[in-house]
Amino acid sequence: MSETITITDNRTGESVEVPIVNGAVDATEWKKLMPGTWFADPAFSTTASTESAITYLDGGAGQLEYRGYPIDQLAENSTHLEVSYLLLNGELPNKTQLDSWVEDVTTHTYLHENFRRHVHDAFHYNAHPMGLLTSSVAGLSTFYPESKDIEDPENRQRQITRLVAKMPTLAAAAYRFSRGLPFVFPRNDLDYTSNFLSMMFSIAEDDYVPDPALRKAMEILFILHADHEQNCSTTAARVVGSAHADPYVSVAAACAALYGPRHGGANEAVLRMLAEIGTYENVPAYMERVKGGEERLMGFGHRVYKNYDPRAAIIKEAAHDVFKVTGQNPLLDIALKLEEVALADPYFVERKLYPNVDFYSGLIYQSMGFPVEIFTVLFAIPRTVGWLAHWQEMLEQGSRIARPRQVYTGEATRDYVAMSDR
Repeated sequence: MSETITITDNRTGESVEVPIVNGAVDATEWKKLMPGTWFADPAFSTTASTESAITYLDGGAGQLEYRGYPIDQLAENSTHLEVSYLLLNGELPNKTQLDSWVEDVTTHTYLHENFRRHVHDAFHYNAHPMGLLTSSVAGLSTFYPESKDIEDPENRQRQITRLVAKMPTLAAAAYRFSRGLPFVFPRNDLDYTSNFLSMMFSIAEDDYVPDPALRKAMEILFILHADHEQNCSTTAARVVGSAHADPYVSVAAACAALYGPRHGGANEAVLRMLAEIGTYENVPAYMERVKGGEERLMGFGHRVYKNYDPRAAIIKEAAHDVFKVTGQNPLLDIALKLEEVALADPYFVERKLYPNVDFYSGLIYQSMGFPVEIFTVLFAIPRTVGWLAHWQEMLEQGSRIARPRQVYTGEATRDYVAMSDR
C-alpha cells in the first residue's frame, strides 16, 4: 500500500499525490496545487512547524524520549548536566566529555557585578521572580554583545554554556531579591543542583550541603522538565530565533511564554485546588462537582498525552523520598485520593484524565520550602537547555524566518470617510 495521499481541487479537477513521510505531508505540494489557499489551524494544533531530532513524544502511548532514550531511564541513571549534554549534542557524553562540560558550566555560574547590582536594583522590591528572571535573561544580551554573531558555532557554544550556567544563579537571585534576602554567590565545589539549592536557601553558612534525597529530587525534576517537544515556550524561542535574534533574547521570549499561567502555572493551580478541597473526606463530593461542570480538575489530562504522563509516575516516586526528609505534605493524602477516584471512575478514564507531571511537582516544591511564586522559575531553569537545543537545531537547519499566514475576516476594501461625515 502506497504511503501517500491524493489532494484534488474539485474546481479544476487537478490532483497531486503527496508522500507521507514520518507521519507528515509536505504543505508545499498543497501550495503548488492551490496557491493562496491556506490551512486554518488555530494554535497550530495539527501543524508541524519544523522537523526535529531532539525529543520524541507519543501522547497516545504515554511515551517520552530525549534523543531516543526513554525518560525513565535518564531520570534513574543520569544527572541534569549529563542530559543537557545529550539534548545539545545528540549523544550521551563519555567521562572526558562530561567532565569538560561540567567544568565549563561551573566556571560560568557567576554574574557580572555591574549586572547583579544595577539590573535587579531597577525593579520594585516585591517584583514577581519570573518577571525578574525574564528581564534578566534579556538583559544578558547587552553584557555579551558578541552573542549576536550566531553564525560562529564556537561563539554559539560559549553563549549556550553561559545560559545553562547562569540560569540557576539568576533564578536564585530573583527569588532572594523578592524576599529582601542577601545574594548568595555560586560555589564551584558543589554540583549543579546543590549549588542552586545553596544559592536559594543558604543564610550565613559557607558549608551548606543539601540533603541527598532533596538534591536527587531536584535532579529528577530538572531532567523531567528539560524538554517537551514543540510546546508554547519552545515555539516562542524558535520563532524569535528564526529572526536571527541572539540566544539571550530568544530564551527571554521563551521565559515570557512560560510566565503565562496556561503554560507554567499548572502546578500552582494544583496546590490551590488541593487547598480548596481541604480534607481527604471532601474528595468524592469535589469529584462529583467536577463531573457536573462546577469545578475543574487541575493536574489531570494533558494537551498532548492521552495516557498516563510518563513523568508523573517518576515524580510520584520521588515525592515519597522527599517527604521522608521534610515530613509528609498535608495535601498528599488529598492528592492520592483524587488520583484513586479518577483512575477508578469511568467518567475520567473515558476522557483519559490521568495525572500529569504538574500533579505531584508542586507538592514536592512546596515541601522543599519553595514558595509558589517561584514554581515557574524552577521550570525555566532546566527547560533552558531544551530551548537552546531547539534554537541551535533551528540555526543548523537553515530555517527561514517564521511567518504564519492568516484567514482574513475583516472589512472588504472601502473608501476613506472624512471626519465631518463620520
